[in-house]
Amino acid sequence: MSKKKDYDAIIIGGGHMGLTLGAYLQRAGMQTAIFERRHEEGSAIFTSECTAPGFLHNLHAQYMEFLEWMPIWYDFDLPKFGARSLYPSAQAGLPFSDGRPPLIIYSVEKEESYEKTYKSVAQYSKHDAETLVDLLKKLQEIKSIFAQGWYNPPPIPTPEDPEPDNQGGIMLLQQIGLPTRISKMTTKDTIDYLFESDEMRAMFYRLGVEWGAGLDIDGSGAGLFAAIGLFYFNWQLMVGGTHTLAHAMEMAGVNEGMEFFESNEVVKVLLEGKKAVGVQLKDGTKVYAKLVASNAEIEGTMLRMVGEENLSPLWVKRVKDFEIGPSCVLGSTAMALHEAPDFKSARWNPDINKAFYTIVGFDSAAELYEYCHDAHSGKIPKTYGEGIWVNSLWDPTYAPPGKHSLTGWIFLPKASSQSREKWEEIRATWNDNFLKNFERFAPNMTKDNIIDDYFYTPQDQEDEMRLMEGDFCNGGVKASQRGHNRPFPEAAQYRTEIENLYLCGPFMHPGGGASAGPGYNCFKIIAEDFGLDKFWEKLDRGY
Repeated sequence: MSKKKDYDAIIIGGGHMGLTLGAYLQRAGMQTAIFERRHEEGSAIFTSECTAPGFLHNLHAQYMEFLEWMPIWYDFDLPKFGARSLYPSAQAGLPFSDGRPPLIIYSVEKEESYEKTYKSVAQYSKHDAETLVDLLKKLQEIKSIFAQGWYNPPPIPTPEDPEPDNQGGIMLLQQIGLPTRISKMTTKDTIDYLFESDEMRAMFYRLGVEWGAGLDIDGSGAGLFAAIGLFYFNWQLMVGGTHTLAHAMEMAGVNEGMEFFESNEVVKVLLEGKKAVGVQLKDGTKVYAKLVASNAEIEGTMLRMVGEENLSPLWVKRVKDFEIGPSCVLGSTAMALHEAPDFKSARWNPDINKAFYTIVGFDSAAELYEYCHDAHSGKIPKTYGEGIWVNSLWDPTYAPPGKHSLTGWIFLPKASSQSREKWEEIRATWNDNFLKNFERFAPNMTKDNIIDDYFYTPQDQEDEMRLMEGDFCNGGVKASQRGHNRPFPEAAQYRTEIENLYLCGPFMHPGGGASAGPGYNCFKIIAEDFGLDKFWEKLDRGY
């Protein structure tokens, strides 16, 4: 067996959470190395020419909702390393097959955007228009509170406050003037309570599952407001593909002196007693360090790399009981187009043809609810609908001149719910079925408009990006797996029962999405344990 040089810190996996942690550790004076099993870093933040040359598709991470608050964006000046973003004004749209006026929600960037949103929603309900605009304004005023909750380790329960996360949700509802009983409601019930029109309910049923919670999960209602305040209608597009964000993070680490080893899979965490001292690679190479942090999935890290025999029965049970999916499981459609979609509803408002995120294939709240419920119940949805992005409308680098690149998300059952053969059947038929439905809403979306297409299944997401079951959070975000319970109480502070072994993946608080939160928060815990400079305490941002 060969041996590489020793490091202060080793990170398993080069996803953006690991890249974040590594950059901060290196800057803090710890010589850090990342070992990545794939040929490149970034994991779910990657861009592919999977249809035809020159057509870029972000097969997983698509919109960037955290850039305004993401610490690494500012602390390491990621734009200096090539990360640039655009802020589309028409953020979310819902067209209809009968050509009635589209529902469009505009960005929260400018005051006139609220007026546009009000006008669009009021076509169906003045009550809904007033409710939404009022909510958006109130939540924007307190958005820094959400960021502080996201970019700090979760609160630790005490005898006086055994459920601190619940208290936070109740305080939020009180602050925006809504009944606290919403904290006990499902996302669907909360949407139905807020909005009366079928059109608004339809849009928010789809948006309601974007942040990871199923529509029917008790206690998920308050989380909807956190999503509206922090995630929705603040979406940005990475110029040149989301991979530019991962590349910038990597270059920030290189600039600090961090080292990277691609195509180097870690198969074992080396132990001395109950203390992590390094890793062993697939080729047998051993690499030693003062600490090890894993961005890989929790089961693979703890049960295989550490080994059940080195864990207590409690930790073995906790890891095995940690639920992955079903509400965060995605597939992706990619299509290279001659023309961008031209929706029937555009005759009322042409902005629907340039909405950043467009919900296509549904005419009613009942259809969207059935679609979400089927996917989360282990069934292939009967309605072939998606949330789509035509990024070339905003950034021409996504497609050759005069052409367009479309990518869509589909919520689907867990990868293990279907055989690999079944997923191949779905891959072969989904896009054609989706296109038939799509044409009802945009008549130019025929086969003649398609240059080439591709379908990315939940099984692909697991195989390629190690998003287990196709779950973009690598662990469901139900109430019992959020905040100080994520992934379970004994691990919620990013430490494990193995000394100097830490966890920084999306199965940690605050969860998945391109937030960099778990990596940043894990750094804070390591800084405390190793006496590193707590620079964030000198800043006025609260994290």
